[in-house]
Amino acid sequence: MLIHLQNVCSSEQVEHLRRLISEGTFGDGGKTAGRVARGVKANEQLETGARVDTVRSEVRKALMAHAGFVSFARPKTLSRILVSRYREGMEYGPHIDDALMGGRRADLSFTLFLSEPDSYDGGELVMDGTEGETEIKLAPGDAVVYATSAIHHVAPVTSGERLAVVGWVRSLVRRADQREILFDLDQVSTRLFERDGKTRELDLILKTKANLLRQWAED
Repeated sequence: MLIHLQNVCSSEQVEHLRRLISEGTFGDGGKTAGRVARGVKANEQLETGARVDTVRSEVRKALMAHAGFVSFARPKTLSRILVSRYREGMEYGPHIDDALMGGRRADLSFTLFLSEPDSYDGGELVMDGTEGETEIKLAPGDAVVYATSAIHHVAPVTSGERLAVVGWVRSLVRRADQREILFDLDQVSTRLFERDGKTRELDLILKTKANLLRQWAED
């Protein structure tokens, strides 16, 4: 299961992030890949320093303020956040993200797009699922969240520049099927409240969600 999150960052926030990133320096993205993935990773990443720390902080705040992200991911921690750049000829071949990031379990991965989709050719995030491949190329400020265990790749960029922020989430709820149930309950309760206000039926749904969280959450 994956989710497309709209407007994680406003256009003003996107421009601010782009300015910060433009003032930094990039290095070989292969340095942060695992032993196997390193052989198929050809991109650049913003190096450590004040600029990348500020970008990480602002992206973390934007995600944690987005109701859809919180409902879907049930985040406990964001383990690692990287700024990735793909120029002409760069790509990231099929791979699986590491199960542990900085000694913490990684349950979900995210990609926050910062480039206008028509400003570069190629560069789609491609998810390999049981029904085939799904190509993802979103507007700046939008993000996609997906299982860290999923095989995926970034298609070759044939022109222009693809800029994105990627990161990993340790969820309070380890199992994907349990997170999906809680997410569905959130969607139903929100729609019922918007339609009917506070009702007995809504209270029962919220009680059920709370009881499930008590059973499943690893705080």
